[in-house]
Amino acid sequence: MNKSDSERIAGILSHFGYELCDNENDADFCIVNTCSIRQLSEDKAYSKLGVWGKMKKHKPLKIGICGCVAQQEGQNLLKRFPYLDLVFGTHNIYELPDLINKEGRICAVTDKPIAEKEFNITRTRGLNAWLPIIEGCNNFCSYCIVPYTRGRERSREPQNIINEAKNIIKQGYKEITLLGQNVDSYGKDLANKPTLAYLLREIEKLEGNFRIRFVTSYPTDITDELIETVKNSKKICECFHIPMQSGSTPILKAMNRRYTREQYAQIVKKIRDNIEDVTITSDFIAGFPGETEEDFNQTLSAFDEFEFDYSNTAAYSPRPKTPAAKWADKYVSEEEKKKRLLILNDKVKEMTLKSNQKYVGKTLEVLIESFKDGKFEGRTRNNKVVHISDKDINVGDFVDVKIERASTWCLFGSKK
Repeated sequence: MNKSDSERIAGILSHFGYELCDNENDADFCIVNTCSIRQLSEDKAYSKLGVWGKMKKHKPLKIGICGCVAQQEGQNLLKRFPYLDLVFGTHNIYELPDLINKEGRICAVTDKPIAEKEFNITRTRGLNAWLPIIEGCNNFCSYCIVPYTRGRERSREPQNIINEAKNIIKQGYKEITLLGQNVDSYGKDLANKPTLAYLLREIEKLEGNFRIRFVTSYPTDITDELIETVKNSKKICECFHIPMQSGSTPILKAMNRRYTREQYAQIVKKIRDNIEDVTITSDFIAGFPGETEEDFNQTLSAFDEFEFDYSNTAAYSPRPKTPAAKWADKYVSEEEKKKRLLILNDKVKEMTLKSNQKYVGKTLEVLIESFKDGKFEGRTRNNKVVHISDKDINVGDFVDVKIERASTWCLFGSKK
């Protein structure tokens, strides 16, 4: 979502004569678009501001910060960084044309989103285009700051999304990824209650040879209609990213996740039973407050039970305003969190290799995305990275590839 926001910010600035620079040393205006889901992300943003502050001593330079840290900290950032010129929150992107023309140091952070407006979108080079369809979250997991920085769920109107998808296809992109903090909640706040499944089917009807992906899904919002839509589609990729966060039901309850391990298991089984060669990826937190050794072992066993194809992992990081940040008496030590994270990462490697090995000998459709080091690289419909040595193919081609061997992070094959 941050990458998509950055594309929109760059597009808005292009209307005012700004062009993207490859080197920050050549820039007149530097903006850091921030994530505050973990402390490390915030620290990286602050470090970047410090670098630009030093640059500003030697050249005229406008410095801005936006995104979740800006939404969270607001005026405090202007006080903390005297060389900072502009702070604007997650709801204020479409206010940017007015903000850049104002004199003095500006802070624009509101709780009410500024209405979407028509501007160019400066998309990143490549074959995949990001297409946000819903922003915000209503779940209020006890560890997560997203509802406080992104606000409640707000779905875009279907026709606006479909029109943007048409433009993406015209521009030559081969994949469209529908985005949302909780993508399968799409439409619940709209008058006619359009579902994610409905939206996927409408985009699939558009002319062109392209794929459709969607992230991120909340487990209990995955409907039978959505599973059936993916199953019957020729363009929607067989890949579900479904954060579980913990394999322990008591920890899931403490996290305010609205499902048990058993309910999660039923969802995974239903998807795997209905969709051939589907990949299911997840997110897990190590060392959540109150997590015992047994709770952690339950997380490890979840990998074996659900056969995750890959997972993102992170050590628990306390976030301002969240309930879990107040449970200091239950904190797992930093040393123990690091230990569990290492064990969890080893488990991810083990399961990812096991997943990849299942495809050796199979023929998979691969979208060729790049050519480097004498090999083409692409991705399968179910999001596996494949390296191909053949020469008679081009970036942007859809190619049937016979998988010959597997490593932990990628597959190797040749054109069939």
